[in-house]
Amino acid sequence: ALRQISRQVQLHRMYSAAAPAAAVSGAEKLVPPAPEGAAKPPNPKLDSIVNNIAALNLLEVAELSTLLKQKLNLPETAFAPQFAAGPARASPAEDEEEAAPKKVQTSFKVKLVKFDEKQKVALIKEVKNLLEGMNLVQAKKFVESAPTIVKEDIPKEEAEKLKEALSKAGA
Repeated sequence: ALRQISRQVQLHRMYSAAAPAAAVSGAEKLVPPAPEGAAKPPNPKLDSIVNNIAALNLLEVAELSTLLKQKLNLPETAFAPQFAAGPARASPAEDEEEAAPKKVQTSFKVKLVKFDEKQKVALIKEVKNLLEGMNLVQAKKFVESAPTIVKEDIPKEEAEKLKEALSKAGA
């Protein structure tokens, strides 16, 4: 019985002495996160996959695509090429028109660039009324910090109304 107890005590001492060493060696394997704003180092496993895929030719890429569709049970249209053959084009002018579709601006921003010093008080009151949750002190600081953006990502009608109201107040 005494031998068993002494053996257990020796094992306990051995494991308790090894535990801090194991904790230290485990901590060495941990990698600290990258600081914010710095580029995150790529995952080596993913980096090797990307390099292998980049080395494939077009036929191998098509075969890879087919295998992925089968493995992941994806429908055929998930990886369908976007360059399907279309009707013949009549002239190069039409090509240019289709290549550069006209973009329609749907969201606008209103920016206070400058204001009339004589109408500063009226403008501060107008800004306070137009912008929700702003008191007079905040409105004063906002106006004095011109040029500044009043509102962003708003529809054209709202932007025109806001511009007109600020213009009448001296902006």
